[in-house]
Amino acid sequence: MKPTIFTLLACLALFSCQQNQQGRTEPWSTEQANRWYESVGWLTGVNYIVSDAVNSIEMFDKTSYNPELIDKELSLAESIGFNCIRVLVPYAVYEDDPDYFLTTFDNFLSICKKHKITVMPTLFDDCHFGLDEVSAVGKQPEPLIGWYASYWTRSPGKENAEDEAVHPELEKYVKAFLNRFRDDNRIAVWDLYNEPLNCGVESWELVKKVFTWAREVNPSQPLTMCVWNENEEYNKFALENSDIITFHTYGDKDVMASWFETLKKYNRPILCTEWLNRPLNSVIEEIMPMLAEHNVGSFMWGLVNGKTQTHLPWGHRPEHLPYTGVWQHDLFHSNFEPYKEDEIELIKTLNQKKKQ
Repeated sequence: MKPTIFTLLACLALFSCQQNQQGRTEPWSTEQANRWYESVGWLTGVNYIVSDAVNSIEMFDKTSYNPELIDKELSLAESIGFNCIRVLVPYAVYEDDPDYFLTTFDNFLSICKKHKITVMPTLFDDCHFGLDEVSAVGKQPEPLIGWYASYWTRSPGKENAEDEAVHPELEKYVKAFLNRFRDDNRIAVWDLYNEPLNCGVESWELVKKVFTWAREVNPSQPLTMCVWNENEEYNKFALENSDIITFHTYGDKDVMASWFETLKKYNRPILCTEWLNRPLNSVIEEIMPMLAEHNVGSFMWGLVNGKTQTHLPWGHRPEHLPYTGVWQHDLFHSNFEPYKEDEIELIKTLNQKKKQ
């Protein structure tokens, strides 16, 4: 019987358990990183938010966590061969009730494991698309129809990211989260920060600290932070400190190829943790075969279209409705019907081929 990704991750965690008793100050060696990737195989999936959530707070909050719908949607992901999902995590829910958050995330991981899917939690996020900074737990606003990601919220929020007086509380969050799941085979990768310095946030000090905090825990899973723009100082820092390389691009096949050429020289596993923008020719029929051929992990944006309205282009506003263009992100309608059947068939074929 062929071992599952969970069995392989468990063996890797057991092997490194003794090493994890003390923190570290450096990234994994290239040899250790490549052994890890060989053990887990090609990681393929999506950036996931449940379709009835307007943001990550609503996905995990006490008032709205919906394990039944998550179970149905991840069954859909399993049916087309995905084995990993990237999830942006809300600090606000942890801040409100740490025990609740950790217990709920444990439940979420159990649902994922039921569907043979591992998880890449992303601890912080500087992206913001709406009018207001939504950071409070509880009932979230209803989406503004026609507005891409109208209430997507930064985590831990602009003020918290920039205020060093708050950082000791953020350190508690990072260490509590990683310590709880440091050797858990349901976690594939720790993605420490999504697109730092985006949307006008000066989060440099927090970016630097989060690597230090995470290494002090020293989980058995790799640590990473994406390269995603042309900020040379930041990209150099992320590449020098990550155990494995992660990057974002919504460009066409030529842009994707240029990223391969730039990043392969580091001789580390590479995951593209955000892609799929049909209007920009970041399309499944051209990009996913490239990722599979080069053994670069594949995480397109979006599974089931819902309250985030990410089928709309960035910057879309209600006054431009009705939208008649091709979907930017997402694979399925809210009734679980494919947006494009041929895309789903190609995803199934590639995922099955890479498993053999």
